[in-house]
Amino acid sequence: MTPHLHSSTRRLAAGAVGLAAALLVLTGCAGNAGAPASSDDAGVLIDKASCDRNRAAGPITYISGYGYSASAGQMDVFLAKELGYFKALCLDVEINASGANGQQLVASGQAQFTALGSASDVMLAAANSKNLTAVATYGTTSPFSIFANENVKSLKDLEGKKLGYFINLTPIASAMLDDAGVDVSKVELVKMTNYDPTVVTRGQVDAIVGYASNQPEKLRAAKLPFTEYLPKDYGVKGTYNVMEVNTHFLTKNRAVVSDFMRADLKAVEYCLANSEKCVDMISKLAADNNQGSAFPKDQQARTWGVESTWVKESTAGAPGVQTEAEWKPEYALVKKYGGVKDLPPISTMMDASLVADLYKNGTLDWPAK
Repeated sequence: MTPHLHSSTRRLAAGAVGLAAALLVLTGCAGNAGAPASSDDAGVLIDKASCDRNRAAGPITYISGYGYSASAGQMDVFLAKELGYFKALCLDVEINASGANGQQLVASGQAQFTALGSASDVMLAAANSKNLTAVATYGTTSPFSIFANENVKSLKDLEGKKLGYFINLTPIASAMLDDAGVDVSKVELVKMTNYDPTVVTRGQVDAIVGYASNQPEKLRAAKLPFTEYLPKDYGVKGTYNVMEVNTHFLTKNRAVVSDFMRADLKAVEYCLANSEKCVDMISKLAADNNQGSAFPKDQQARTWGVESTWVKESTAGAPGVQTEAEWKPEYALVKKYGGVKDLPPISTMMDASLVADLYKNGTLDWPAK
């Protein structure tokens, strides 16, 4: 996952229609959902009644909180559109890559879907943002790490030094520091506005709470010396990327939301099997929409190289499947470190069955002619 970016809303680049048709053939989907809505609907894979239902829902807007990042919950939405998967299910999906106020827009009904970095992000927001339901969690590995100047030999060494963070310290990082016996009152916390990880190697700050697939990977690629501390090293469990939907829209259009996630997870499946092609496509979209400098191909490849592993290694099941049990450790961390007075029960923040029901014996149920 990459830092938030702000730009105007854009429609996705149009020249991929031919490619989408070809890739739909190559994926070799099995099954038969009935006749298309009409003979004019080339590529539609569902019956007329289902198609009419999905079209009746109108335009569905997804807000990408992280621009064109090669991350699950982001890249797959862009590519589900590019590959024709949304069209195959008669879904009219618009994508806003500005990254601004995704949760607020979805909660207010001005958009329908957005993604957050972890379940703890969902929980922290739940106290203030109503009308949101998590429908997919893409992994059971926390995306956070603390990366530090090479002179920081342990987290305990951060006492008397500067620790940077983005947005908030995160309950995951707080738990790591606590487990390491760090007296946080002796650590100077610095809210970061610069996403350049070399501020650590250059000593402007001593360490940063960042994303393990992003800033540390940049430092490794540049062969710069640093130390990194991962949640698992301290027995801290977390989650990776969560898809949220407007609750009222979900209640009214559950079958439509299911088909949105079916198309999204088809793209996840494709990208797990075709990493290089997906990195090429999302990087080209970023470049075509003036975000190429923020999402260069080499960075995208590093990001997906790490994050695709998190998807594959999820202990909750197939990609996107989420369970209350997998959220419980993070829930306890948010209660302890999140500063939230009234944390809603997990069951009220997530729908655990919607994505699970899209799989049959571990295989995504995808229609074909």
